Amino acid sequence: FEGGEGAGKSTQLQRLAARLAAAGVPHAVYREPGGTPVGDRIREILLHSEAPLAPAAEAALFVASRAQLVETVVRPALAAGTHVLLDRFLLSTYAYQIHGRGLPAERVIAANRLAVGDLVPDLTLLLQVPVAEGLARASKRGAADRIENAERAFHDRVAAAFASFAEPAWQAAHPECGRIVAVNAVGSVDQVFERIAQIVDGVLP
Repeated sequence: FEGGEGAGKSTQLQRLAARLAAAGVPHAVYREPGGTPVGDRIREILLHSEAPLAPAAEAALFVASRAQLVETVVRPALAAGTHVLLDRFLLSTYAYQIHGRGLPAERVIAANRLAVGDLVPDLTLLLQVPVAEGLARASKRGAADRIENAERAFHDRVAAAFASFAEPAWQAAHPECGRIVAVNAVGSVDQVFERIAQIVDGVLP
C-alpha cells in the first residue's frame, strides 16, 4: 500500500488483512519504516528527530530499515508461503526522497537495489487523495511527525510523483517496482475498500 499522507494506507491495509484472515489466507503485515526492532528504532529517528536530517541521511535510514525488514522478515515469510502486506515500500522512497527532497534518482535506486535485491512486489495499491484532504486527515490523528510537518510544496511534489508512478510508461521503465494500480481514496472507508477488494480479487481470487 502506497500513497501520500492521510491517504488511508494503514486503515485499508488492516481491512484487507481482516478479509484475508476470514478467508484463511496466510498473511503477515508490516510497516515501513519499521517492522523489526532495528527498523522501529530507525523509524523513531526518521519521524521524530529534533535535529534536522540531511536528505541523503534520511534516504539512507529508510533504505537501512528496508534492508533489515526484507532480509530478516519478508523473505522468510514469502519462503513459508505467506502473503506479505506492506504499509509503504519502494515507491515511498522514490516519491519522498527523489522527487520530494531532490536526491539523484540513480543513487537512490541503486541503494534500494542493495536493500531488496531481486524482490519485486506482485501488486502495489497506490491510494490517491488530494493533498489538502490528506493532510487534513493526517492532522486528526494527533501531533504531526517530522515528514507531515514538511512544507506544502514538498507534499505537492510527492503527490505529483505518485501520480506519475501510475502511468504505464513509468512502470515499464521501472520494472523493479512491479505492477502499480491507482485507487481513488476519496470517500468512506467502505467505499474505498470496495475498490481495493475488486483489484485484489483479480490478483488473489
